[in-house]
Amino acid sequence: MKSYLNLGCGTRFHPAWTNIDFTSSAPDVISHNLRQGIPFPDDSVRVVYHSHMLEHFARGEARSFLRECRRVLQPGGIIRVVVPDLECLAKTYLRALEVAATGDEQAGHNYEYVMLELYDQTVRDRPGGELGDYLHQAEIPNLEFVLEQGGIDAKLIVEEARRAAASRDANATERSPGSFPRRLFGLMRRSGFGREPVLRLILGDDYEALRIGRFRRRGEPHLWMYDRYSLVKLLREVGFESPRLFGPSQSQIPGWTEFNLDTEPDGTTYKPFSLYAEARK
Repeated sequence: MKSYLNLGCGTRFHPAWTNIDFTSSAPDVISHNLRQGIPFPDDSVRVVYHSHMLEHFARGEARSFLRECRRVLQPGGIIRVVVPDLECLAKTYLRALEVAATGDEQAGHNYEYVMLELYDQTVRDRPGGELGDYLHQAEIPNLEFVLEQGGIDAKLIVEEARRAAASRDANATERSPGSFPRRLFGLMRRSGFGREPVLRLILGDDYEALRIGRFRRRGEPHLWMYDRYSLVKLLREVGFESPRLFGPSQSQIPGWTEFNLDTEPDGTTYKPFSLYAEARK
């Protein structure tokens, strides 16, 4: 086992680390349900890192998870936690509100996007939510602002949406809209073949509650948010020593920028408007 631990890594990992996520995205990533603990012994790793993961736990779960991170760290080991910065988002919201209230159309678009950043991932009940809808628009009216706010993740979503739209357009011109396969597929889809229609039939009005509950337990929604005060306070309360904030390229972890976890090879920040906190066991 490598002594640097990257939890909830998604597709952001490094071969020098032990990378763990709920679902493996590559051979270098171990699949494990982190709600059930970290599958390593006490005092076994030098570094624990997780980025944009803690906000997906409810407050009580977050405390338990951080205590579990502390358990596997060696004495003197470092934890690095990255979360969305609530304070920064709130300030951006207030700036957009002030200008949008004057009737400025572009500021109105910015206001709409910031509201989605603040609330959509907390309240959404389907994959992607309204924020995903915004990023999948054929023409995003404030693309520069969106990319500044959302960083590389937003850029990748926008690019993928445009590739998918281009592919759909190309396929539509290659096939006759009245072809038998398309008519058959449409009939099957409208007739509701598959598991979900059966569940709808059995559960009736309770089906929607089941669907929303299943989605919200998958881990996509944000269940809490943090700022520079509450994140440092939480780390101290669960037993870490000397918690403090860093920049994306600053760390007590040796060779930090070489791993390109919070920054890109050119030095740009992977997830803008984030908080970066470190502490020791």
